[in-house]
Amino acid sequence: MKNRIEHDTLGEISVPADKLWGAQTQRSSENFKIGTEKMPDSIIRGFAILKKSAALANQDMGHLSEEKAQAIAQAADEIIEGILNEHFPLLVWQTGSGTQSHMNINEVLANKGNQILEEKGREIRIHPNDDVNLSQSSNCNMPTAIHIAAVTAIEDEVLPALVKLKNTFYEKSQEFNHVIKVGRTHLQDAVPLTMGQEISGWHRMLEKTEMMIRESYQKMQELAFAGTAVGTGLNTYAGFAENAVEKISSFTGKTFIPARNKFHALTSYDGIVYTHGALKALSADLMKIANDVRWLASGPRSGIGEIIIPSNEPGSSMMPGKVNPTQCEALTMVTTQVMGNDLTIGLAASQGNFQVNVFKPVIAYNFIQSARLLADGMTSFNDNCAVGIKPNHEVIEKNLENSLMLVTALNPHIGYENAAKIAKKAHEEDLTLKRSALEMGLLTEEEFNEIVNPAKMTQPKTN
Repeated sequence: MKNRIEHDTLGEISVPADKLWGAQTQRSSENFKIGTEKMPDSIIRGFAILKKSAALANQDMGHLSEEKAQAIAQAADEIIEGILNEHFPLLVWQTGSGTQSHMNINEVLANKGNQILEEKGREIRIHPNDDVNLSQSSNCNMPTAIHIAAVTAIEDEVLPALVKLKNTFYEKSQEFNHVIKVGRTHLQDAVPLTMGQEISGWHRMLEKTEMMIRESYQKMQELAFAGTAVGTGLNTYAGFAENAVEKISSFTGKTFIPARNKFHALTSYDGIVYTHGALKALSADLMKIANDVRWLASGPRSGIGEIIIPSNEPGSSMMPGKVNPTQCEALTMVTTQVMGNDLTIGLAASQGNFQVNVFKPVIAYNFIQSARLLADGMTSFNDNCAVGIKPNHEVIEKNLENSLMLVTALNPHIGYENAAKIAKKAHEEDLTLKRSALEMGLLTEEEFNEIVNPAKMTQPKTN
């Protein structure tokens, strides 16, 4: 492999000749061989968007030549499009400020920008610090890139997947609202409800967490951009932040504004914590939904078996014919990962010492992972499981007929204690509720049939 010599303030270092990164990226790749988790592509794209915006803002304000600004912008577009992904090798486990990933993009933009200028026959050269990083700092750019990536992930990935699954459950709740089944509390039989009512609870969970997420992620629309090293905006110019952030909004199609207080924005990740908390709430609901589905589909002969879910693949290497609720299992694993990520993000966000937080890369990695897993998990669960849910009418009707909790309808007529005696006798002597009630002489057959009507038990009385 051919190499070239690059230099930085520490001296010279050998870099692969076919890579666009420079000395600081090379030093990081050699000094931090920790794990395999790379800085997420979406964070790199966030950096590229802000770098393009910064270059054009500096051009607008007369601080960067048009040729350099346009070359940087063109190079940034290639990063945004994913053309240059191979030139971003750095891992999450690096400097806590994210400076090395920030310099990675500065170096790639400078070298790619210089190639663009050379192709045009221009001899001017772009410097990674003096030009690409003009009026900027890692301390303000890293949180800016995180917020750009996080808002984009929420709007473009999480919410569409959530809405799709929510709508599926709404359709199912309407379709099966006539199917009366046994309710369950404490994993024990309870009074009846309709299958549509049960699924409507799942729909409302997603409807509510959607509102939580939409409200929460607005806190991430404030950008720390142009706060530079400690929040004072040293080496920037009046109006620079506003100019660049307006461009960031335009390029992303998202709403962003300059942070009102840069001293807060540089060191605090409360917006990330708040939004991820909403993702954790979504995860808690998804865990409940997926567990409900696999309980209700359990069997097919020795479980509850009240719903039928799609058979997507064989479930056992040993037991022929076995089919497992694999989509439920995958989604519940996703939710546990998100809940773990929430703890990591909360702890990392608490480590803002003085004017900077030095846990930025792990915050970025975990948030983006949560968003991606939830979006992919909900889409997979929807497409491969939820849309195919069907009631098992035979089992539902059998369970409903055998339920002792239908006796609850008798409470207003014969009292709680007498109703309990009927249920106890029916259970101990293996009788139907009607037979038990008639033998005890507490009701006539006509009275029992009129009162114990499962359909009437799924809603409040009309008077």
